[in-house]
Amino acid sequence: MLCILDARTGEPVPAAPARRGLTRIEAHASGLDPTALRVLLTADLLVRALELGGTPVWTILTAPRDQPELCTAATRLAIRPFEDGRDLASGLGDAQAIHVAQRGYEDTPGEGPVVAVAPAQWAEAAQAGPGGETGRPGEGTGRAGEGTGRPGEESRRAGGGRARPGEEAGTVGGAPEERPGAAAGGPSAPGLVPDTVADPATATAPSAPSAPSGPSVLASGSSVLAALLSDPAALRLALLAVPRSRPVRLDAATLDDAARSLARWRRAVAGWARQPSRPVPGEVRERLRAAWDDDLDLPAVLGVLRDVESAPGIPDGARFETYAYADRLLALDLLRDLGNPA
Repeated sequence: MLCILDARTGEPVPAAPARRGLTRIEAHASGLDPTALRVLLTADLLVRALELGGTPVWTILTAPRDQPELCTAATRLAIRPFEDGRDLASGLGDAQAIHVAQRGYEDTPGEGPVVAVAPAQWAEAAQAGPGGETGRPGEGTGRAGEGTGRPGEESRRAGGGRARPGEEAGTVGGAPEERPGAAAGGPSAPGLVPDTVADPATATAPSAPSAPSGPSVLASGSSVLAALLSDPAALRLALLAVPRSRPVRLDAATLDDAARSLARWRRAVAGWARQPSRPVPGEVRERLRAAWDDDLDLPAVLGVLRDVESAPGIPDGARFETYAYADRLLALDLLRDLGNPA
């Protein structure tokens, strides 16, 4: 059974009634910015996980402004469409409500548990503070004692998305040698903005132009989101790879690393599909379900996929079915390259 951490009480609670009745997911977004996209993505993951467990779900979006733009950005991120209003469920019986909101908004109106989401920032905009002062990467991103979230860090515990201090960071989905800057004095894991770039001539960047710096950029959102949504699937993977309880800083290197991992996984899935199909190994299925049932621990889900990718003794047909099964939750379009020439 899927359990989530209720930010109102600090206690884990079931995400759906035992009777598998209708569950309403309400996403609360304050405006058009990266954190709002992370809130909407978390709501989408909750919907998909509940549906995989057989629970009927409907979702609504509450936003004081920019709602059409938020819905457009959500569509690009493969987020399920939101309903237009609360009254659409009239006549369908009582519905349990689950609220998804940015951390700090635990007093969300309405009954039901609150799933809190830590902030997401586009690093090039976040480095400039009020008055043009530039902060060091990792400073001022969350509560005291919290480090900067690194895409690819994998949960090392059984407590779901609630990361413990000092957890090690891994990769988004790739082998260590694929990390940008790892061999040239750069960060050992994507998601951290380096103090210096070893070789600017070889640095990679998304196709869209970088967002200008300044404290007002995240408020307007347009330039930031243009950069982030230049590769929506890469952005989705980069956000999935960090526990939602930890702040995440996104930069060009992070998105490029995620795009490389996606390309490799899609090639691998297309190759595995040419072999006879085999069922998902029972132990692997249990690990996947245990991960996402434990407070939507998506970094752990990605960790299972990395293990399946390289573990000896698993038939390629079983690897294919594992990735296809997990993608029902992840929605990374991992089967996109099926039928394409190698």
